Amino acid sequence: MSFVIAIDGPAASGKGTLARRLAEYYKLPHLDTGLLYRATACALIDEGLSLEDALAAEEAARGLSLNEFDPERLRSREIGEASSVVASIPAVRAALIEMQQNFAARPEGAVLDGRDIGTVICPNARIKIFVTASPETRAQRRALELAGRGEPADFDLILEDVRKRDARDSARQTAPLKQAPDAILIDTTELDKDAVFARALKIVDQRRS
Repeated sequence: MSFVIAIDGPAASGKGTLARRLAEYYKLPHLDTGLLYRATACALIDEGLSLEDALAAEEAARGLSLNEFDPERLRSREIGEASSVVASIPAVRAALIEMQQNFAARPEGAVLDGRDIGTVICPNARIKIFVTASPETRAQRRALELAGRGEPADFDLILEDVRKRDARDSARQTAPLKQAPDAILIDTTELDKDAVFARALKIVDQRRS
């Protein structure tokens, strides 16, 4: 397999920030796979359809284009919660697998972050990192992010959302959130972004050699 860095972890663990920095450092294309599920949920919401409508969700997923995302809207709290619902639909995950694997198969390599990259999308990747943090830390990060965009940021509600999403992501039958056996764990609870990046660079360089 080409130079693929697979990064998994729960919401607001810091995996996206780490993935973007690694992609920039190694000059690799980056895919935040969570945006695929957010875009699917957003399409259903815009059409006034139920998030649990499996057929409609699958159709929305198959119609996605990587060049048509509005990241700002997709990162809202509403879309984040909705994406966790559609992500539990097996047909949606099946519809998006090929798109993600094609991205990872680029000759130059790629960095992908999500919840099933090391276990389902790129199980043969040599470089796998699982990023996590305490629910309280992740809720605080999400609150700061939302406040920075001028959105409501009630810590208690956000913490409740984080815990619900963790439970839903970990319990789903298809591609649940879990650490791949050969993934290296980075707990970011007590680490700043630079410390996380330095630790990840060491992991990547060791695995590459």
